[in-house]
Amino acid sequence: MKSISLDFHFKSPIEKVWFALTDSDTLSKWMMFKENNFKPVVGHKFQLRMEPTGGWNGVVEGEVLEVDEPHRLSYTWVSLGERNTVTWTLKQHEDGTTHVHLDQTGISSEQAVNGAKYGWQAMAKQLEGVLAEL
Repeated sequence: MKSISLDFHFKSPIEKVWFALTDSDTLSKWMMFKENNFKPVVGHKFQLRMEPTGGWNGVVEGEVLEVDEPHRLSYTWVSLGERNTVTWTLKQHEDGTTHVHLDQTGISSEQAVNGAKYGWQAMAKQLEGVLAEL
């Protein structure tokens, strides 16, 4: 199995970044999934939904595995027959900015790795804009 690790730096305090990663309404503003029922509660099962595209129903299903507010969030990411684990690790710097490390594990192919990298990088740019408005 393959995995990705990405690092992002946001000019926002850790509490704002945590809120953007865990609040259902805010998630829909920066993720490509416009509908979701996410809650940062261990064991909560959720769906992320977008318009179906070319053979994909547009649904990711997940279950929250770990919540350590505001430092760590982990959940399963199940779509197209793949079951991955997504883990966000947040660290606030002395200047008030936040470093975010993202791991996604359990990816089956290089094509899926490339798609995940592209998707997370695009969504991180959207997240930066949303954080500026919070």
